[in-house]
Amino acid sequence: MPENPAETIRALLDSVYRAESGRILATLIRLLGDFELAEDAMQDAFAAALDHWPKDGVPDNPRAWLVSTGRFRAIDALRRRARFDASQEKIAEQLETQSSAPIAIDDESLPDDQLRLIFTCCHPALAPEARVALTLREVCGLTTEEIARAFLTTPPTLAQRIVRAKAKIRDARIPYQVPSPTELPERLDAVLHVIYLVFNEGYSASSGATLTRADLSGEAIRLGRLLQALLPEPEVIGLLALMLLQESRRAARTSPAGELILLEKQDRSRWNREQIREGIALVEKALISRRFGPYTLQAAIAAVHAEAPTAAATDWPQIVALYSVLARAEPSPVIELNRAVAVAMRDGPQAGLDLIDALLSSGDLADYHLAHSARADLCRRLGKSAEARASYEKALSLTLQEPERRFLENRLRELG
Repeated sequence: MPENPAETIRALLDSVYRAESGRILATLIRLLGDFELAEDAMQDAFAAALDHWPKDGVPDNPRAWLVSTGRFRAIDALRRRARFDASQEKIAEQLETQSSAPIAIDDESLPDDQLRLIFTCCHPALAPEARVALTLREVCGLTTEEIARAFLTTPPTLAQRIVRAKAKIRDARIPYQVPSPTELPERLDAVLHVIYLVFNEGYSASSGATLTRADLSGEAIRLGRLLQALLPEPEVIGLLALMLLQESRRAARTSPAGELILLEKQDRSRWNREQIREGIALVEKALISRRFGPYTLQAAIAAVHAEAPTAAATDWPQIVALYSVLARAEPSPVIELNRAVAVAMRDGPQAGLDLIDALLSSGDLADYHLAHSARADLCRRLGKSAEARASYEKALSLTLQEPERRFLENRLRELG
């Protein structure tokens, strides 16, 4: 019995949507100059395909058909709105005039369209949380519900965040374009920051019942791959290397029951060797360029961990040296904290504790639970049980993540 043609087309369109919707949307945003109009146009185009393709056949270039149909559907929508708003007629006329020219929707134009969309979603004029939400929605294609669930907020709140970001882009006339060479370093930093924020929330969730969220770290890596293919700058390569090397440890970071396992206790046979090989090759490529920055340096540190067959065999002097370079390149209390932990592994717990106490006395890390947890661990190793207990209790009062809370509670029980 032959398969229902309509069902066959629906399955094909589902496949095209999954594979091409991000590219189609990026091109429609370039052509129409408006997020909302482009999104509606894309949905209209897919609906039209579901109606026409069973009767007319699948076009040779489905993406081009969907882009072209979407643009003309948008023009028609503006014409209808013009009955109530004369300004819509002018916009429709402009788009119709442009539509007489050939549409650049070949494979060569796609990278530019996707880069435009990434840089627009990550524009510095937008609030940081808006950049993350807009990038996940428009570039990665996650639904509002998926993003809200990942960041423990409500869909209406998340939707309003996205609406405000789009309004800001429209009202501030933020251009849909790749920055000029002089603007690129600053603008690229914002893009990389957004991608790494998404990755970090997936790699070590800020709160909730689970330590990690594989969907978010996976999306960040996918976005990193896309950006690296479109713009192979050293720091883009370095960030992708860093994410792969950190992600390689995912399977070993929790027990089957979801309990936290520290790096030194992890079963390294469970580390993803394919991701490690790719990450190390990428970090070496970035380092050779001599134009690398903080992400590449962090990737180099992760590579040293990845190459150590056991925790005891870790090259701690090299890690301390890399953290020293990183601290000069991007001064940060958190980087200094990580360096202090590395110093403790190289020179003994008292050396690390002295550095952490100095950081805490400055006040910069007073509300950072990992600083108190690190201090507690060093005190425990030195036999300073009372100080260890106080620091574990402080860390416990600050953390919102359930696996970390259970880990700290176990440490307190072990202290008796």
